[in-house]
Amino acid sequence: MRFILTVVVILASFSSVAKPLSYYFEQQAEFDPSIPTPEKVLGYQVGEWHVRHDQLVRYMEILAQKSDRINFEVIGRTHEQRPLVMLTITAANKLKNIEQTRQAHLARLNNSNNKLAEQPSVVWMGYSVHGNESSGSNAALLVAYYLAAAQGDEINELLNNTVILLDPALNPDGLARFANWANSNRGINLSSDPQTREHVESWPSSRTNHYWFDLNRDWLLLQHPESRARIAKFHYWKPNILTDFHEMGPNSSYFFQPGIPSRKHPITPEENVSLTKAIANYHAKTLDENNALYFTEESFDDFYYGKGSTYPDVNGGVGILFEQASSRGHIQETINGPLTFAFTIKNQLLTSLSTFKAAIDNRQALLEYQANFYNKAVELAKDEDYQGYIVQGGEDKTRTNDFLSILKQHQINAYPVKEGLKAEGKNFTANSYFVPLAQPQYRLVKAIFSEQQNFADNTFYDVSGWTLAHAFNLPFAKVNSRWGLEVDTTAWQKAKQPVLTPLTKNYAYGFAWDDMLAPKMLNSLLQQGIKARVALKPLTATSTSNEINFDAGSIIIPAGLQTETDWVAKLNQAQSQFDIEIKPITTGLTSKGADLGSRSMAVVSAPKVLLVGGKGVSQYEAGEVWYYLDRFVGVAPTIVEMNRLASLELSNYSHIVLAHGDYSTLSDTDKVAIKSWVRKGGVIWGHKGGAKFLADQQLLKASYLSRRDVASAFDTQGLKYADKDHLAGRQRIAGAIFNTDVDTTHPLMFSFKRDTLPVFKNSTWLLEASQAPFVNILTYTQQPLLAGFTDAVNVEQVAGGAALVAHSYGRGSVIAMTDNPVFRGYWYGTSRLLSNALFFGHTFRVSGN
Repeated sequence: MRFILTVVVILASFSSVAKPLSYYFEQQAEFDPSIPTPEKVLGYQVGEWHVRHDQLVRYMEILAQKSDRINFEVIGRTHEQRPLVMLTITAANKLKNIEQTRQAHLARLNNSNNKLAEQPSVVWMGYSVHGNESSGSNAALLVAYYLAAAQGDEINELLNNTVILLDPALNPDGLARFANWANSNRGINLSSDPQTREHVESWPSSRTNHYWFDLNRDWLLLQHPESRARIAKFHYWKPNILTDFHEMGPNSSYFFQPGIPSRKHPITPEENVSLTKAIANYHAKTLDENNALYFTEESFDDFYYGKGSTYPDVNGGVGILFEQASSRGHIQETINGPLTFAFTIKNQLLTSLSTFKAAIDNRQALLEYQANFYNKAVELAKDEDYQGYIVQGGEDKTRTNDFLSILKQHQINAYPVKEGLKAEGKNFTANSYFVPLAQPQYRLVKAIFSEQQNFADNTFYDVSGWTLAHAFNLPFAKVNSRWGLEVDTTAWQKAKQPVLTPLTKNYAYGFAWDDMLAPKMLNSLLQQGIKARVALKPLTATSTSNEINFDAGSIIIPAGLQTETDWVAKLNQAQSQFDIEIKPITTGLTSKGADLGSRSMAVVSAPKVLLVGGKGVSQYEAGEVWYYLDRFVGVAPTIVEMNRLASLELSNYSHIVLAHGDYSTLSDTDKVAIKSWVRKGGVIWGHKGGAKFLADQQLLKASYLSRRDVASAFDTQGLKYADKDHLAGRQRIAGAIFNTDVDTTHPLMFSFKRDTLPVFKNSTWLLEASQAPFVNILTYTQQPLLAGFTDAVNVEQVAGGAALVAHSYGRGSVIAMTDNPVFRGYWYGTSRLLSNALFFGHTFRVSGN
């Protein structure tokens, strides 16, 4: 009897949040009883628990098995090997011939005379790119059920006039983490207190993917498998509408685009805005009918093309952002009263259904817009006063190939140049690539290479500049005329890896430090017991048949130091694995520069890196460091929260990395321990907030300007309250690209050949240049702004300041950078600074005083 009563109590408690299908589908839609409801498969009502990713995938698989309207496929895998799922949904007779439908859809984009009337519109439904904004993925359960099981004229009209691509979880790894968090912290009796553990995640949050990246910023950058799989599928279909379902703060209501009208990218056609507004009317109508609060044309923007809701805008589609006030857990008290998880799911369902209605009613307009977008691209390119862009390839094959690969994934063609060319006063060798404007992706080409610095509205929700060639540190220029320009007729494709000459036993071996993967190859060899040196000065060595020039920073591997019996075999394996040639050296006597036994040959060791994280540290920037070290250096950093530092033996580590964050909460004991560790020979790196900590602790002998110092330079006399937002927009640097002068002779700059280096800046915290010699390694040029908006007042303050400084501290080294060198994973140019610090941070002795 006691057991029965307990069950009754539990069921009663659950019923306060459990909502039946009739709550979500109030219009009493008829459903095919042979199609299982979510409850039948999950064992609970939608919204009662947060759905796990494996449960979500299983339900989608079952729907595809039971319904002849649905095709289920796995389009990729996440870092944690979770499947990236895509459902293709349309009328059963169309699904049987889906490839024919797809080909017909794409054919319109190459021929404006193709008939549009009989073609379905293609609608991409994307949910929860941020893992802890999970109402979207939970709503996807209901959307998929509706599309599989609904009966009647309305669903028939939808299926006959659309192809729906349903991505139920854009971020499976984050969604899985958050479901576990929310479910494991809920009780039978739900707490709506915003401060309860269920509503306040620990560090790092589940918003991000495995490496703590925001995947909603990666659509253009393509650093992660989730994005690469998604973009391949996007261009496989080229949807007319793409939806992007998010959440925002609990005390808000519901947002859908259009956003702030003045904050769209200037390349986006006005017709895109008109279509977005037309679609918005459908969302407003359905939310009105359900008495749900909402707003549009406030906050958010449509500027950065690397977001899910904006990428379609430069690809002939219409991207729609939805933001639902978040319950975070299962119920939360807000200014609007208790907000239940079920309510948030219902709103996402309602606007999913209104999107379908809009896609049907505006089908002809959407198809015509997309066809014109592509069919008129080449003609629009002819109206420009330049032909395209030339990009200089480099000795770093990996960096060049990865840049060209990103272009290729975005359907942009780049053509190898046959002969050298001069453009905009710069000389480009035959190892260059021409990217013509006259191609279907004309607008995206312009956006990727844009160096625009002022816009109609200079306030940005995200970054204002993202010029890819600058991020990859590849020189580029506009080509005004094709006269004298000879290019291959075939666009770039990644070449097959050549077979390198096998190595045999010699006096020594050497390889250049130029390639992006050179640090990873060196670390691999060091981990296998190979002993190596770095040449601190250039030299010319004798090989088996000729002389070889090795730049400063080249890695030398003398035979006399090796103790491993199979060390030559390991060299052969390494050069094959990393596609970096290792060259034999026959004698230690060089014809130019230091001999191989010189003191200019510094010892290099495998780094043991301590990456400090935890509350107060930016999860994004710590994740970006982790990702770079893991992917490009082959280093597994020890990641430790700040509150655990006291328990560590710092002598176990060669390097400490402080990403952006607030380290003021470190105890005095921790601060003393860190100083002692550096003094004894440790190398410490800090950027942004990490650099500020080093300066505050006088580990770094440098002065800085705080954000408040920089903001105080603005004249605020006579401003009215209405000017507040505009002033804030002027005072911040919302992500722009700046140029720096480079001391190419410094060991931290090994492999950098140019005397300037673009850096990404999204902070107004500024290091001042040191008066001490040999300390300023990167300094901002006198006219530093390259791309993106920064107010003239801020540009003036940045000019001449320090971007990278380094000096000795006892037997150790302190290295500080004003900016994040590994921003969003795609800043290949500056990321090499971090690996140089790991391997060469001990090779210089410079006083900071």
